[in-house]
Amino acid sequence: MKTSKVYDFLLLTRYLYYFTIVQLGENMNLLNLSWKNLANKPLSTMLSLVLFALGVGLISLLFLLNQQLQDKFEKNLAGIDLVVGAKGSPLQLILSSMYHIDAPTGNISIKEATPFLRPGHPLIQTAVPLSLGDSHKGYRIVGATPDILGLYEAKVGEGRLWEKTLETVAGATVAEALNLKVGDTFHSSHGFVQDENLVHEDAGAFKVVGILQPTGSVIDQIILTNNQSAWVVHEHGEAETEEHAAEGEEGHSHEGEVEAASYDQPLLDYPEKEITSILIKFKGHNYQALNMQRGINENTDMQAATPAIEINRLYALLGTGTKALRWLAIIIVVVSGLSIFISLYNSLRDRRYELALMRVMGASPAKLFVLIILEGLLLAVLGYALGIALSHGGMEILAGQMKEAYRYTFSGSVFLKEELYLLAGALGIGFVAAILPAIQASRTDISTTLAEG
Repeated sequence: MKTSKVYDFLLLTRYLYYFTIVQLGENMNLLNLSWKNLANKPLSTMLSLVLFALGVGLISLLFLLNQQLQDKFEKNLAGIDLVVGAKGSPLQLILSSMYHIDAPTGNISIKEATPFLRPGHPLIQTAVPLSLGDSHKGYRIVGATPDILGLYEAKVGEGRLWEKTLETVAGATVAEALNLKVGDTFHSSHGFVQDENLVHEDAGAFKVVGILQPTGSVIDQIILTNNQSAWVVHEHGEAETEEHAAEGEEGHSHEGEVEAASYDQPLLDYPEKEITSILIKFKGHNYQALNMQRGINENTDMQAATPAIEINRLYALLGTGTKALRWLAIIIVVVSGLSIFISLYNSLRDRRYELALMRVMGASPAKLFVLIILEGLLLAVLGYALGIALSHGGMEILAGQMKEAYRYTFSGSVFLKEELYLLAGALGIGFVAAILPAIQASRTDISTTLAEG
């Protein structure tokens, strides 16, 4: 009895195995036939593929851009609650002081900023003064206090922190890009563009005393020094200009270099000097802290901006453009779906006799239905694959241009879960575009079609 049951089980397993093989073989034959049918009309197939790929590629590129931009903006918020600087555009103040991708709105005096920089403020946990204006080979030199490292959770990987004027600590990205090492020296350039005519060659040279560990934040792509270094470099140039003017007027020259002040005292000892802005982190978010921005804007010659609010405004500005592009991409995909439908529908008129012969040879209406559906799905998959390749290739090209312009690192090798949803949408469009032609193919009248020849 047990032997009979084992035999029956083995027989059933063999039948299932052969049935599966046969079905797979038939499905592979249908898939192969679908591909040959598409390849038989290359121009029509290519038009459908290109339209589909353009729509999918544009949507995918928008996903990549939005995601990576959002990651950059959110990571570099660094818990900063308020940025104080010169009057002007609040968004410009945020972009220049936190993201280092815009020009500063101007400078503020230390005398004005003293209430926010003095230790022991009841509302402020951390206040980091920034001095901007110079760069080295396109990477910005930022004067700041060591407290800036705490905002970005940065640590020194090699060397030490800066301790006096003209000592610098390079971010990881800067050090790698410019091959900077501890002990190297360089001269800064005025402004944020690479121009040999703007190099402060006659001023003191900066010295690299440390290199930061990578953090993935904006601090990786700047060069840090103290605030006084900006004064030393610029006043050296001003002093030399005055010296040369004096030489011309008096008709004689002075030997030796013109010395600029060293500014070895703490920052608050120079109330008449200027800084660019202050990054502020509150101890808590009570009513007084939240009201500080209004107080500064209404009662001082400075302005205060909240990073989160300004970045949301930026998202809103970008969102209008991305929505328009997204709708354009959706329209292109829908048009490509219509193109697939027209292509398959028209091809049925030329293949009616072929489909009738397939019916005579034993193909069921269901198999003809599946054949046409497979053609639509094949076009969708190929169009999706081409579109994804275009979007990631385009993102890689765009990443190179954005890195050159803004020093931010983007990548085309990042793949998002939204792209899987995009694949599902592409397959859905391919299926919908093919379903009417597939129904018509399954209803092929054998006798009438063969009679018509």
